[in-house]
Amino acid sequence: MRERDGTAAGPAAPSGPGAGFALGLGLTSECNLACAFCYRDPDRADRLDLAQVRAVLARLPVRSVNLGTGENGMHPDFPAFLALLREAPVKLTITSNGHSIARLDDADLRAFAEVEFSIDYPTRAEQDAQRGAGNWDLVMDQAARCRRLGLGVTFIAVMMRTNYHRLAEIAALAARFDAPLRVNVYQAVRSDAFALSYEAYWDGFARLLAETDAIAIGEPLVRAMAGLPPRRGGCGAGTVRVTPRAGCCPASTGAGPGRTSPPSSTSARPSSRPSPSRRRGRCPRPAAAAPTRRPAAAAAPGAAG
Repeated sequence: MRERDGTAAGPAAPSGPGAGFALGLGLTSECNLACAFCYRDPDRADRLDLAQVRAVLARLPVRSVNLGTGENGMHPDFPAFLALLREAPVKLTITSNGHSIARLDDADLRAFAEVEFSIDYPTRAEQDAQRGAGNWDLVMDQAARCRRLGLGVTFIAVMMRTNYHRLAEIAALAARFDAPLRVNVYQAVRSDAFALSYEAYWDGFARLLAETDAIAIGEPLVRAMAGLPPRRGGCGAGTVRVTPRAGCCPASTGAGPGRTSPPSSTSARPSSRPSPSRRRGRCPRPAAAAPTRRPAAAAAPGAAG
C-alpha cells in the first residue's frame, strides 16, 4: 500500500544537495489557554532566546521550521524571531490555537507557508467548552483569513476518549477550508483522564479512515495494520525538536494508546465516495487510502498541544 502522496515509507534521513532537517521550535511554553489534555507544564514558563535559535540554525542543516509547543506569539521577542526565520532559506509553518495568528498583520502572516490550527471538536459548543469561550470563532476567522491570503491551512486534532468517534466530522469541517486534518493520539503525561482504550483507539481510526482519504500515516500500529512498511528516517533522523527549555530531542513517536512519549499522527481528507462497511475494533483495509475526492487526514509525528 502507498499513502496518497505516493510514498511508500516516510522521509529518509537528510542527504544530498539541499537536504536538511525538519526542525520543530518551541519558542515558549506559555499559552493563553489551559486545556486539560495538554502535556505542557502549566506551573512554569520557559523561553528560548534569539542567540539559541541562531545557534541552532548555524549548526544544523534545516529545510523547514515549525513553531509549536506553546503559543509562540506570546514570546515577547516573537517579532524578532519571525524576522530572523524569514531570512533563512526554509519553509516556515506554525501551529496555533488562533491567538498568535490574530496578533500578526497580513505582511508578517505571509511569512508562513502553512498554518496549523488546533481544533478537537466539530461544533462551537464542544470546542469552546474544552478550550475556552470564543476559541471556535477565533480559529474559524483566522483560518478563513489565511485562505484569503493564499496560505496553506491544516487542522490538527488530539484523538482522545471524548472525541475519537468525531474525527471524520472534524475532517469534513477542515475540508471547508481546503485543509487536511492531522490527528495526534493523546498521550497521558499529566493525567490519563483522556486516554484511549485500545478498543476506542481502533474504533476511532476505523471510523476516520472509512470516511476520509489517508495522506500520510505515521502512527506505527496503524501503519502495520494497513500493510505499510516501517517509516525510514523521520524522528531523530529527519526531524529534530528544540524545546522551550533549550533541550534538543527527536520528534518522538510511540505505539498506541497509553504511551508516555509524544505520539505519531495521521493526516486525512474527507471523501465523497460511499463508505466501506465498518468492522468495529479493526483497522480498515488499505483501500481506505485510495485517491478520491474525500476529505483528507494524516498521521505523522506530533503531540497534543
